[in-house]
Amino acid sequence: MLKWIFGLLIVIAAVAGGFWASADKDMKALISSLPTDANVLFWSVEQRDAGFRALDRIPILAKSNIIAKGDTVYPLPKGEPITIGTDVDAYMKAQRTAGLVIVQDGKVRLEKYGLDFDAAGKWTSFSVAKSFTSTLVGAAIKDGYIKSIDDKVSAYIPDLKGSVYDDVTIKQLLTMTSGVKWNEDYADPKSDVALFNIHKPEKGVDVTVSYMRKLPREAPAGTKWVYKTGETNLIGVLVSSATKKTLSRYLSEKLWAPFGMEQDASWLIGSTGHEISGCCIQASTRDYARFGVFMLGGAKVNNVSILPDDWIAPATSKQADIAVPGKGYGYQWWTYDDGSYAAQGIFGQGIFIDPKRNLVIASNSNWPKATDPDTVGVQREMFYKAVQAAVDAEAKPIGK
Repeated sequence: MLKWIFGLLIVIAAVAGGFWASADKDMKALISSLPTDANVLFWSVEQRDAGFRALDRIPILAKSNIIAKGDTVYPLPKGEPITIGTDVDAYMKAQRTAGLVIVQDGKVRLEKYGLDFDAAGKWTSFSVAKSFTSTLVGAAIKDGYIKSIDDKVSAYIPDLKGSVYDDVTIKQLLTMTSGVKWNEDYADPKSDVALFNIHKPEKGVDVTVSYMRKLPREAPAGTKWVYKTGETNLIGVLVSSATKKTLSRYLSEKLWAPFGMEQDASWLIGSTGHEISGCCIQASTRDYARFGVFMLGGAKVNNVSILPDDWIAPATSKQADIAVPGKGYGYQWWTYDDGSYAAQGIFGQGIFIDPKRNLVIASNSNWPKATDPDTVGVQREMFYKAVQAAVDAEAKPIGK
């Protein structure tokens, strides 16, 4: 997903004056075995273990904006340990889990860490960031920066005018149903998801906009679902353009500070200064869990929702058919037919939210592969079901 020039830049950073004096153990672990390929997908497992907790601290490799926390912290009190009908330690080992936090009825029912990670650390989100980005669209509508979800995208990003995006609405971007042709194959070096991150933009044009406005149409807008990280990046450009604020600042103002996240977070920025909105928030596992709690509570700050009244229900329910039984896609959320929904990123990042059970499962991992739906993916789905079953068993009257 992230086609950065890793190898060369890390070498430059490693030999820069004073680097080793300030490098922490995560950086030393990463640089001790430099990747030879430019793509994070081809890093070794050990390099990812170090890099995923430190992407925003690799000099030169990536710049980032701070998502500032506030003065108060939303409490996550410790609850009774939950009894899950599966071996949690074995599950975490199989998933290569760095952090796992289960919150139910507002209390932490389970919190465990692995891979020498802990509650103070921050792990990269990958595409979990997409769900934060879509939430900022809702906030921008509530604040009046964006008039309607049915507005055309090019009305907010003038450099898209004259492209296929003249026919695409904000809602179609959110649901990834633009009908614009796109290849998200992470293993293909000629795919769009690989090429658009190394694209050289025209002067004065955002790199994502420059690449996306040249794409052709393959289906009428609104008729075909295709997963497109590039379009989430367009959403980020749209929100920044509409609000005249960076995504990091807007996220801090609307949610991170007033709701009470425990730590500052960061968001990597691309070559033209916009956050990589389809990816790359660095935050603690507990704060990812707090985002789930925030959504469960109606996205409220001081008892007032930051989102329009008609936002959460459609955002977190099936708006697009993804050809997988029991699942769908909402506004940058993966949806389940039982009413639960999730933010998900490659290598096992996730926030699973179940409103019926008042349940949040936040996890950060380093799967052996970026995506592997038939092994670790199935294991995660089974774990979610096991936790749901444990909550149901507690609620069942004795003797029933």
